[in-house]
Amino acid sequence: MADKTVDGGPWTGCAVMFLQSLCPGVNLLSLYKDPQGKFIIFKVIKLTLTDSAGGLGTFEILKVHDADPFLGVEVKFVNVAACRQFLESYSSGAVRQYLCQHACRLLALPQELTVETQLKAGTHILDRCLDKLDLCLQHINLSQPERLRDEEIDELEQQLQSQARGPASQSVITQEESPVPSNCFKFQNRVFEDRMLTAADVQSFSNGVGRQWKHVGRALGKNCRALKGPAIDNLAYEYEREGLYEQAYQLLSRFIQAEGRAAKLSRLVKALEDCKLTSLAENILDLQPRE
Repeated sequence: MADKTVDGGPWTGCAVMFLQSLCPGVNLLSLYKDPQGKFIIFKVIKLTLTDSAGGLGTFEILKVHDADPFLGVEVKFVNVAACRQFLESYSSGAVRQYLCQHACRLLALPQELTVETQLKAGTHILDRCLDKLDLCLQHINLSQPERLRDEEIDELEQQLQSQARGPASQSVITQEESPVPSNCFKFQNRVFEDRMLTAADVQSFSNGVGRQWKHVGRALGKNCRALKGPAIDNLAYEYEREGLYEQAYQLLSRFIQAEGRAAKLSRLVKALEDCKLTSLAENILDLQPRE
């Protein structure tokens, strides 16, 4: 499908995802209505969409609303590739998996979360035609947003950005004036213990970096011989058919294989910062178990 809308402009489209927890005692709609829970649920949704649509900048949350018993999330996609990747993630069950993982972590739930979802574009229920992705894309493309982003969403986005720049949590050592220990690194005025990259880091990076993986690869390549010269373009060519996730996965795997014990978390975080992907860096850090 071409990267154009029906009127010949850039491709955009709108869909509404409906979410409902099937676990007793966990009501997503009630949590979102609660002033204390609203921000956490919004962050869960934002991280879920980032993972499933190929990274930040590929979508915009326009509104989160009451669709009792569901929580409705209106999403605008800004390019066809991101929308297709989201639909593939949704169809495979990955969206539900991401949602459950982030919700369990941020809500500190004692049990695994099970959710029911429904996806609509206009009057079309896309769950009924997920085996026809081009038809789903057409429905989403024809369902153009009827409103600007809700003011409440603006406030939540600002709060999310403020949290990223804000004071450290209790699990992170803050050393504003003290020198950073040799086994630590600093990120957004917080000090983290450095360590080798793990399989979980590779998965989080591959899920979230999207089309920016090449930029991160070149940033890592400044201090990694295995990623210099034509190495990045060769990876893109070799794994083109497997898609962005596999390309990003192979990039970081090659970095780890080449650098060994020197393939540290600090180097990946620095590369993400250099590429202005600080939200992805924060996501990776948040996913790590604390010592």
